[in-house]
Amino acid sequence: MSAISSLVPARFLTIIAHLVIVITIFWSRENNVKASLPLEFTQEQYDSEDQKLVVALAVTLGLFAIELSGFFSGVSMFNCSQGLLSLAVHCGASVSLSFFVFEMWECWTYWVIFAVCRSVVLVYVLVQVCV
Repeated sequence: MSAISSLVPARFLTIIAHLVIVITIFWSRENNVKASLPLEFTQEQYDSEDQKLVVALAVTLGLFAIELSGFFSGVSMFNCSQGLLSLAVHCGASVSLSFFVFEMWECWTYWVIFAVCRSVVLVYVLVQVCV
């Protein structure tokens, strides 16, 4: 099995793993929202933090739709360097977001994980397109 043909299923699995953990966070975001708030909080504070996390998750799901459409259409499926970078980033994001759920990290850490994992791939794709 060549490197490219073994990279495609691995990349697909890490993308799906990342997608599953994002959907899991969307369903069980209450603990992370509470971790972002002081011990005594109002319903307005809770709603505000919850809305911030929902926006972050919605942006992530939108970018997943774009990435998966490019992957399934074959545009980025067989690009070896982009595939390897995507594999590493999605794997790192999946592990980080697992800690986000299990350790009940504050909501702002989701944006840090999002920025690190998405910006690396975005910059790489933009450089490839422009060159």
